[in-house]
Amino acid sequence: MTLQIPLVGGNYYHIYNRGNNGETIFRTAENYRYFLRLFAHHIEPVATTFAFSLLPNHFHFLNYIRTDEEQRRWLLAQGGQGCQLSESWQPCPPSRAFKNLFIAYSMAFSIRYERTGSLFQKPFKRRLVDSDRYFAALVRYIHRNPEKHGLIPDFREWPWSSYGAILAEQPTRVLRDDVLAWFGGRAPFVALHQTDPDERPIAEYVIE
Repeated sequence: MTLQIPLVGGNYYHIYNRGNNGETIFRTAENYRYFLRLFAHHIEPVATTFAFSLLPNHFHFLNYIRTDEEQRRWLLAQGGQGCQLSESWQPCPPSRAFKNLFIAYSMAFSIRYERTGSLFQKPFKRRLVDSDRYFAALVRYIHRNPEKHGLIPDFREWPWSSYGAILAEQPTRVLRDDVLAWFGGRAPFVALHQTDPDERPIAEYVIE
């Protein structure tokens, strides 16, 4: 089994994986929506999201992993004023949160389609995002991925990525303002997505 680097709080990671043996993991629009609901439930307490793209047989996320203290503050904020955590509370290991997500989705998917066996490849893949260049290249790569794989002529029309949410005004769990600030604003964000992506920083990690 390939050893994977740990998910350490205070760092950014490219989280990605595909269906086992290339199996389709999203068959319908409801599959995509259900996965995103589970993602919010399991992952939001341990991570924030800057970009994502869900494709029929694989997915990509760019996440910041919360520190233990950031997990604690997030939970307290969700409970509102006066919320307290029990003395036995312990932060959730981020890798465990992702595994719980994949297990929950796999169980529901397998029941729905009467299938057996592993749905996702194991272990799920993760890479430390350790430079601004990698971060910018990854955001652009993630958003352009549906077009790269020939799923749609224009990546901007793919409904299961964060590109549209970042440019829209509706509420979103993606850190819209942080992403736009990273690119220098809305116009540079749009312009840089129109250029041919420089995939060299992520060439060995992309899923074909």
